[in-house]
Amino acid sequence: MTKVNILILFTLFLLSACGDDEEITKINNPELVAIAFFDALYNEKDVKKAASVCDEKLARLLLHYKSSQAVSRHLFNMSYDKVKIKPDDSGVKIRKQFKHKATITLYFDGYYQDSHLKDVKRISLVQADNGQWIINKILKDPF
Repeated sequence: MTKVNILILFTLFLLSACGDDEEITKINNPELVAIAFFDALYNEKDVKKAASVCDEKLARLLLHYKSSQAVSRHLFNMSYDKVKIKPDDSGVKIRKQFKHKATITLYFDGYYQDSHLKDVKRISLVQADNGQWIINKILKDPF
């Protein structure tokens, strides 16, 4: 009987590990969606998860490359083994978010093959009719 209980507990543990704590498509803050997008690409290495918060055209482009390494190299010209991503939280608050649009600046600080790298990216998001924030453009580098 105890072997059966252990087997059941082990199975439940495996099943609970399969689900995400929070789906990326259910995040209601554009800054958090932008961070989750890049986190899916660089830390989780999951292109499909990242594409789930992009508009149709950008999602198709991401999925075309198939791997997160190819996406990061060709679309963003950034490669990281592990990276920390922070939104712009400068003291000067300029209105970046309007009713259904937002422009988010993100700071990247990470490592690639023992090299410490820092970078900045800006993306544009729009809010769909269902309230979901969707990345529709990767903007040119601000610097």
